[in-house]
Amino acid sequence: MRPWLILVLVLWPWAALAEVPVLTGNLVQGGLVQGQVTPGTRVEFDGRAVRVDGNGSFIIGFGRDFPDAAPLYWYGLDGRRQAKALTIKARRYKVQRIDGLPAKMVTPPREVLARIRHENGVIGAVRAKNSPTPWHASGFRWPLQGRISGVYGSQRVLNGKPRRPHYGLDIAAKPGSPVHASTDGMVALAERDLYYTGGTVMLDHGHGLTSVYSHLQSVTVAAGQLVRQGEQIGTLGATGRATGPHLDWRLNWFKQRLDPALLVGPMPQP
Repeated sequence: MRPWLILVLVLWPWAALAEVPVLTGNLVQGGLVQGQVTPGTRVEFDGRAVRVDGNGSFIIGFGRDFPDAAPLYWYGLDGRRQAKALTIKARRYKVQRIDGLPAKMVTPPREVLARIRHENGVIGAVRAKNSPTPWHASGFRWPLQGRISGVYGSQRVLNGKPRRPHYGLDIAAKPGSPVHASTDGMVALAERDLYYTGGTVMLDHGHGLTSVYSHLQSVTVAAGQLVRQGEQIGTLGATGRATGPHLDWRLNWFKQRLDPALLVGPMPQP
């Protein structure tokens, strides 16, 4: 047998296997998963093309009520479309009841609706970003130490009226406590007075992943600034529609709202 033919027989099965995505992370509602494919492989998930970097890495995420099954598609180097069925574990969520709130904190006055629509549009534009730099590769850490006062996914009942679920992780601490970037990223939004979230910073972590830090007393970064994990971005407060001083920390993969608690270990003790 010719030497080059032996080489082809050895390498061909390996090359085919290398195209199958390898997934690591939380295949659960609210989870974020990192994938690895052969560089140059095209990937699709949840009705969209997924950005794959030069090393073959990509990320996908599953929202609070994501279906229990979904296909992941990829196109091998030979151009064939292949699929892998993903099983997404369902979760049970808590119900959080908050009574005695002023009426404007439950239903916003008519005169602020235009402002809310505008601000929602700005926030939506940030969540639609698909930047090529994988800043999220720096990993995740807690943005501050404090008491967990609200968890991801809980159903909010305000003054006895069911409202939208809570899509963030609330951390209560002393007003003015420094808040740090959980992950490397580019500051995509830095506002001191949004109607719902008050002082707000949004970081773009690349590949459709963004984070939100809300109710800040002060904002210490500016849009367009690159921040590294652990760098201060503001201080904890009770601005916007908040019932007390806390940080509302959220994570999104495009429109899928994720659970930050799945990406960090136990809260560090002082």
